[in-house]
Amino acid sequence: MIFLVVPFLIAELILSLKVVETIGVLWSLVWIFGTIFVGFALLKNSQYAILGSLTNVSKGKLDLQSFQNASMAYMLGSLLLIIPGILSDTLGALALCYTVYLQFVAKISPEKPNFNQEGEDDVIDVEIIDEHNSSHRST
Repeated sequence: MIFLVVPFLIAELILSLKVVETIGVLWSLVWIFGTIFVGFALLKNSQYAILGSLTNVSKGKLDLQSFQNASMAYMLGSLLLIIPGILSDTLGALALCYTVYLQFVAKISPEKPNFNQEGEDDVIDVEIIDEHNSSHRST
């Protein structure tokens, strides 16, 4: 675990110093506070995002594995945006893009038929075509 944290912190520090050098201290502070604000806003509204994903699961547009991946990526992306630094912000944005990707793919995938609909369970619509007679009957 320590072998991952130390290189991450070093890379975070180096990237942050390069960004401060490039865009200046003021814009770096605006970036940091802006991403913290966005991260907290996303975390605050996470219940709605997860509820939307659950709705897609119930409609058959999203399977449980994709739901889990989308929810975890959303939460991880929100938390990474709260952590100040360029590398964590980039990873957080990538996690949120993955969530959007999963939701987009789920939206364009065909719905599974729901055979448990109430109402017209016992109605069968049939068209009989008589080859000798050119008339069509519906029953």
